[in-house]
Amino acid sequence: MSESRLSAAPGRPKQARTPSGGSEVRAATSVGATLSGRDLAAALGVIVIWGSNFVAMKYALHDFTPFQLGAARYVLAVLPLVFFIRAPQLHWKWVVLYGLFQGVGQFGLLFTALKVGMTAALASVLMQTQVFFSALFGFVWLHERMSRPLVGGLLLAAAGLACFGMNFVGGGSAATTLLGFVLNLCAAAMWAVSNIVARKAQQASPHFEPLQFLVWSSLVPVIPFMLLSLWFDPVVATPQMSWSSSAKWLSVPWTSWLSVAYLGWVATIWAYAMWTGLLKRHATNRVAPFSLGVPVVGLAAGVLVLGEAVTPWQWAGIALVVAALGCVMLGGLVKLKRIKP
Repeated sequence: MSESRLSAAPGRPKQARTPSGGSEVRAATSVGATLSGRDLAAALGVIVIWGSNFVAMKYALHDFTPFQLGAARYVLAVLPLVFFIRAPQLHWKWVVLYGLFQGVGQFGLLFTALKVGMTAALASVLMQTQVFFSALFGFVWLHERMSRPLVGGLLLAAAGLACFGMNFVGGGSAATTLLGFVLNLCAAAMWAVSNIVARKAQQASPHFEPLQFLVWSSLVPVIPFMLLSLWFDPVVATPQMSWSSSAKWLSVPWTSWLSVAYLGWVATIWAYAMWTGLLKRHATNRVAPFSLGVPVVGLAAGVLVLGEAVTPWQWAGIALVVAALGCVMLGGLVKLKRIKP
């Protein structure tokens, strides 16, 4: 998620207008006002899982191509849950579209970016620009209103991206390439499109169940990833990475298999289930600000675990993007407190 987070869940309060142009949360009596110790631990656990999963991606990409990793990730994400969780009760076009945009689009581009020139630390920050892509796409396609906190956040995010651009003008770091940077932003845009697909799916189905939707949509990317791997990972170019090479699978170290399992089961299913549970028990404005910790954990994990370096221009860009996220999420929270009777 970085893993994908569907915004709505059964049992959550109805909404009016969000800082991103959606809706403000109208607190229901069944939704808790404060987080218990257990819920706080769950929220912090999700932050750590989603923040550190960029490091797991880097480890796995040592032994898998981006498309092989995509296929393996989603195979583990659906097994064995697909045999125990009922199919979602909605039109299958939403399942397919979400699987293509969130699976093949978001993670195919993200894995490729990490492979061709992107650090885990910086990727964890850049993926959060999906908040602003979601707002822009919602404004254009869904005619959603942009609030003042959102406009301020967009301006800060634009300044942050300019700083990242200056990093390349000034020579920058060899670990981060312009192609990797662009692919990373495209991955964030794909995440934003998948958010809109999920929103439309929720509106189209009164029986929408997020976990059912996530598990069954995870079936969709498997075959496309395998086909992309067979097409772009030819045996001649990368014989050691060929699907047909038994030596390849036997030579993959346990750390890479553990990384794939972490991405498929922990970061996708377990963390998502905890996050959805929080959204069922608490209003969105109580839970969403915790996601500000994801890029912080991702940045720290990349620097401390992988020894990645961050240039001064990148630090400036990171600070502005995190400030932009804070402006959107915390600005909306302040507004809610002001209008509270």
